[in-house]
Amino acid sequence: MVHDRHASSRKDAPSGVKAVLGPTNTGKTHLAIERLCAHSSGAIGFPLRLLAREVYDRVCKIKGEKSVALITGEERIEPKDARYLLCTVEAMPVTERSLAFVAIDEAQLGADRERGHVFTNRLLHARGREETMILGSSTLEPMVKALVPDVEVVTRPRFSTLSHAGARKLSRIPPRSAIVAFSAEQVYAIAEMLRRFRGGAAVVMGALSPQTRNAQVALYQSGEVDYLVATDAIGMGLNLDVEHVAFAGLSKFDGQRHRRLTTSEMAQIAGRAGRHQTDGTFGTLTGSGGHDSEFEPDEVYAIEEHRFPPLTKLFWRDPEPRFDSVATLISDLETPPDRDGLVLAPEAIDLAVLKRLSEDGTVMDSLRGHAMVRRFWEVCRLPDFRQQGVETHSRFVARLWQDLRHGELGSDYMAQQIARLDLTGGDIDTLQGRIAAIRSWAYIAQRPDWVLAREEMAARARAVEARHSDALHGKLTERFINRRTAVLMKKLGPDAGLLSVRLEDEEVLVEGEHIGSLRGFAFQVDPAARLSDRKLLLAAAERHLPGLLQSRAEALTAAVHEGAAALALENGKLSWEGEKIAALSAGRSLLAPVLVPDRVLDAIPAPARKALVAALEAWLQTALEPLAPLAKLDEASRAEDAGPDLRALLITLVLSGGMIARDVSGVDRLDKARRTMLAKLGVRVGALDLFLPAMLRPGPIALWRQLARIADKDTSRAGGEPDAAMPPTMDATKRHKAPGYRNLGKQLLRIDMAEKLLREAHEARSAASGHRGPSRSFSLDPARAVSMGLTTASYARLLRFGGFQALMPRPLAEGAHGAPAPVRWRWRPPQRERETQAAPPAPARGENAGAFAALGELLGR
Repeated sequence: MVHDRHASSRKDAPSGVKAVLGPTNTGKTHLAIERLCAHSSGAIGFPLRLLAREVYDRVCKIKGEKSVALITGEERIEPKDARYLLCTVEAMPVTERSLAFVAIDEAQLGADRERGHVFTNRLLHARGREETMILGSSTLEPMVKALVPDVEVVTRPRFSTLSHAGARKLSRIPPRSAIVAFSAEQVYAIAEMLRRFRGGAAVVMGALSPQTRNAQVALYQSGEVDYLVATDAIGMGLNLDVEHVAFAGLSKFDGQRHRRLTTSEMAQIAGRAGRHQTDGTFGTLTGSGGHDSEFEPDEVYAIEEHRFPPLTKLFWRDPEPRFDSVATLISDLETPPDRDGLVLAPEAIDLAVLKRLSEDGTVMDSLRGHAMVRRFWEVCRLPDFRQQGVETHSRFVARLWQDLRHGELGSDYMAQQIARLDLTGGDIDTLQGRIAAIRSWAYIAQRPDWVLAREEMAARARAVEARHSDALHGKLTERFINRRTAVLMKKLGPDAGLLSVRLEDEEVLVEGEHIGSLRGFAFQVDPAARLSDRKLLLAAAERHLPGLLQSRAEALTAAVHEGAAALALENGKLSWEGEKIAALSAGRSLLAPVLVPDRVLDAIPAPARKALVAALEAWLQTALEPLAPLAKLDEASRAEDAGPDLRALLITLVLSGGMIARDVSGVDRLDKARRTMLAKLGVRVGALDLFLPAMLRPGPIALWRQLARIADKDTSRAGGEPDAAMPPTMDATKRHKAPGYRNLGKQLLRIDMAEKLLREAHEARSAASGHRGPSRSFSLDPARAVSMGLTTASYARLLRFGGFQALMPRPLAEGAHGAPAPVRWRWRPPQRERETQAAPPAPARGENAGAFAALGELLGR
C-alpha cells in the first residue's frame, strides 16, 4: 500500500528542474530572487523565517507589497492579489504546477534529523509550472541526480576566497567579525566581554523575532558596533558584512547528543565571512573552555577548498499518511521508504507527541473518525517554540486539543491568552520566554480553522511579539553595548590623555581595548592594530607607557632587594619574564664582568632606571658567589710573595675553571712554601689532577663557562656543558670531554673520585711495603671501583695512569683445578710528562692480557 500511494514520487521530474549547487557566497539566493521576479508567479521555501522575512522585504521593493506574500508558521501576510510567495519550507504550498516558478533553498537540509523529511518532500514534489530551482550545497549533487531524473546541475564557484586564520584571543579578534557560539549562555558571556573592552556587540539568535533580529543586525551593519555574537543561525543565508568568523566551539547539542560539527556545518557558518568579492577568514576563539576548540588540518583543507563528503541519504517520512485511526497514522509515519537514497527519518517532536498522547485514554476517546484524527495530527504538529521537551510540550498540546476538539477557539479565550503574555518587563531570559510563548499562540492564530476572528487574533499576537521584540532589543542593547566606550573609541580624537590605560598581566589596555603587550620592559604593538582605527589608542599608550614602565621598574627593584625577583642569567644575558634586560661584557678579569643594560631600559624614566641598574649589579655580584673559590685564586695570583711559578699556576687554574692535569701544571717545581700557600687556597693536589673541590658542581662550572665565553670566546679546553647532576662516572661515547672528568676510554670518571681510588691503591701499597719490603707486589680490593660503576678496562686504565702495573698470576698446573690466583700489582713512579688523550693500544696476548682477565674475575665481570 505504501508503494502504491507514493508512486508519484518516482515520476519523471517536470522539465525545467535545475539544481544550483555550491558553497556559501556563490549568489544562489540572489539568482533565485532574480528568476522569481522574472516569472508571472512563484514561491521560494527557506529554512528560517528570518531569511524568508529578509527576502520578502527585498521582493516587496521590486514587485510592490500588494503582489508579495510572506507565509511562515507564525506570520502570514497575504494580500488578495499576491503572486509571489516567500515561505518557510514547512509552510510552503505544495501544489501541482499552480505557480510558474518554485525554488527550495538549502535543500541539503534533507539530511537534518528533525526537519529533513520536510525538505526531502519538497525536493521530490514541489515543482513550478515553468521552472523549478533546487538550491543547496555541492554535497547534495549525487542525491539530486538519483532522486530527480533529468535534472540540470549547475555548480557555482564562491565569489571570494575563504582562509583559515588560526586561533585568537577574544581581545585580538579583528573588527567586523562574527563570533559564533552554540548556547545562549555562551552568547551572553562573549557579548558581555566584548562590551567591556570593545564597546559592545550585536546579538543574533534563532529564538529572536524578526523585528529584534533586524534591529540588532542594523546596529552591526551601521558600524555602531564592530562585532556580532550569534548562534549558528547566521549560517543559513543571512547576508552580513562579516570579514572574519570566529568559532567559540566546534561542537553542539543536536537534540540527541553533544557532537562535533561536521565539516559541511563548519563551512556553512564560516562561509558568512567575506561577501561578494571581499575575501574572508575564519578561526577559533581561544580560552572558550572547550576541549575541541581547534580545527583539524583536514577540516581546514575541506573548508578552504570546499571539498566535503557527498550526502548518501536523505530523510523521508510519509507526507500523506492515512487517518483511519491513530494506530494507522503512527504506522504510516514509521513505515520506511521503498526507494534507494531515502531512509526513515528519526522520530521528530510531532511524532513523539502523537505517540505520547496516544497513551492518554481521555484523548483517545475523543478521536472518532477520519476528520478528527487528521485534526488531532495537525495539533500535534504545533512546533515546540519553547524548547521544553516532549513531556511539557505534550501537556500543552493535550490542553489545546481539549478546546479544539469541540471546534474553533473563541475570541475571548484567545484574547485572554495573548493579553496574559502582554508584559514587557523582566530580564532578557524572561522576555525571550514570552516571545517563545507568543510565537505558539501566533502559530495557533494563523490556522484557518482553529480560531474565530483569525485575522484580528493574529494581528494582536504580532503586536505583542513586536512589543516584546522592542523591549528585548532595548535590553540587549543596554546590556551588551557600552555606548560611552564605543564613542570614545571612534570620536574622542586627539585628546588621548582622557583615556584610561592599565596593565593586566602582559596586556596593555586603553579603555579596556587591547593595543599591545608589555613583556619585560619591551612594548609590542598588537599586530592586528590598524592605524586608521587605533591611532587614538596608540597615542594614549605612548603617553602613558613611561608611567607603566616606571611602575614595573620600581616593582622589580624592590623584588631584587628582597631576593624575590625571577631573574635568569644564561649565555651571558640577564633576562626577566623571558625578555633580555641586560648583558655581560668582558671586564678587567674573567671573574669581574661588566653589566651592560639593554636598550629596552632606555624608556624608563632616569631615576627609576638608575635604581634598577644598581639593583641588577648587586644581584649579579650575589649570582657570582659560587665562583668565590676561583676569585680567591685570582686575588692570590696578584700577591707579591706568590712568585712566578705559583702565579702562573693560579692564573691557569682560574682560566681552566679550577681544574688542571698535574703533568702540565708545573706544581712539582714549587717549593714547600708555595705548596703550603696552594693548599691554603683550597687547591687539592692529586696524583693526576689539581682541582678545587667546590668547582666540581654543575652550577659553578656553568657559571664559569659563561664568563669564559665572554672573556675570550674559547672554552674548548673545558669540554661540553655540565650535566644537571655530576655522577661519579659517565658514558664517554657521546661526550668525550666534560668539565671535571678524566677520560678513561669508554668512561669518564670525576677527578675527585679518581683521586680516591688512586689514594686507596697507594694505601694498599704502603701496607704491603711495611710488611714485605718496598719491592713486594700487592693486591687491590675493587669494591669502591665497582660501586662507582667502573668497568674492568676503565679501572685498569686509571691504575696505569697512576703508575700501577698488573702482574700476571701463574697459571694452574696441567690437570690442577681451583680458583685462579688474584691479580697482583706493583707501583713505579710515572714519568711527569703530558700524556696524550689518544686511547692506549689494546693489550697484547701475554702478561697484560692475563692481568685483564684476572682483574675481570675480581670485578665480577
